[in-house]
Amino acid sequence: MALPTVVVVGAGQAGSDVAAALRSRGFTGRIVLLGDEPEPPYRKPLLSKEYLLAEPAAEDLELRPESFHTAQGIELMTGERAVRIDRDARRLLLASGRELSYDHLVLATGARPRRLSVPGADLAGVLALRTLADARALRAALAGTGDLLVVGGGFIGLEVAAAARTLGVRVAVVETRDRLMGRSVSEPMARHLAGLHTERGVRVLLSEELAALHGENGRVQVAELASGERIAADLVVAGVGVLPNTALAADAGLEVGDGVLVDARLRTSDPLVHAIGDCARFPSPHARRHLRLESVQNAADQARCVAGAILDPAGAPTYDAVPWFWTQQYGARLQIAGVTDGHDRTVTAGDPAGGRFSVFCFRAGRLLGAESVNRPADHMITRRLLATGDRSLTPDVVAAPGFDLKHRQFQPA
Repeated sequence: MALPTVVVVGAGQAGSDVAAALRSRGFTGRIVLLGDEPEPPYRKPLLSKEYLLAEPAAEDLELRPESFHTAQGIELMTGERAVRIDRDARRLLLASGRELSYDHLVLATGARPRRLSVPGADLAGVLALRTLADARALRAALAGTGDLLVVGGGFIGLEVAAAARTLGVRVAVVETRDRLMGRSVSEPMARHLAGLHTERGVRVLLSEELAALHGENGRVQVAELASGERIAADLVVAGVGVLPNTALAADAGLEVGDGVLVDARLRTSDPLVHAIGDCARFPSPHARRHLRLESVQNAADQARCVAGAILDPAGAPTYDAVPWFWTQQYGARLQIAGVTDGHDRTVTAGDPAGGRFSVFCFRAGRLLGAESVNRPADHMITRRLLATGDRSLTPDVVAAPGFDLKHRQFQPA
């Protein structure tokens, strides 16, 4: 009997990790890892941080040494794009005309940046950041930039703003919401992040909207806001979110909806096809609804889950990893454990003025998660509490004088 073949579409964190996990757990069949970028798998989180300041060494950027795939018998195909899934024949058609047969197909197709939809969005100097090629272009552009406008105050936008300001570029951030990272963090944490940026000279414009971009000789020069204000901008970075890459799945008749829809075992509507990472929308027991998460943690954890499911379909566990996220802006490392949207109370512990504190988020007295700045112990303990379902951490416990989560005891005030 022929050994089974697993084809993985997408050579980012999720795709690379599922291929590696299959081999490390004893899978002896054929593994094909397909990536549409020319580079082997690399670490995307670096692109909006260290990479913009100074190009890291090649070994720091790569997810795994190039020799890894050969040594593990993983067929890495870069610069190849999948265009059609024939589910009946279990074949994948590539843009090059090649075809790949599969026994299991894993979709790790990721997401793409939302583009600005205002007049002038097609001018030179209007960039987004998602790929290594994007990062190269942005780093080169920053070297000759006087005024950067970041559209969107989320993770990517603020990380780019921090890097640019560190390089001495004048920076303005325009955010349509009334606070930064409004989809991701609590009001106290958003206020702290705004302070970090304004203290370093970033102009933060909240509840404001980009109306148009104007240029000369085809290159952006000025941004016009909905309020009528005009801001100098010889470089614009769009950080307005991403769209999941679902076209391949949708064309194959798989269920999609803000992502490729999967069940608790990360299977699509076809049990031979899994979806993981930024493109997958899955039922989260922690959020109690379907989520699509854009994080390295989610990609890596889902990859391991799917590797286990392919090796042992009957014993496949459900995916129940606690979501967590992180960002680095200036000297502040923010780590978020859990899904904190929908909270009705926050309690802050630590020293916000000194840049070491956590905001604990609750709903109806139950811990949803914590946002920790330079407090890694709080982050790790919160993850464990959420994973075990421990409900002993209440708002009153956190608010008590001398609260110390690391030691789980009260200290004298």
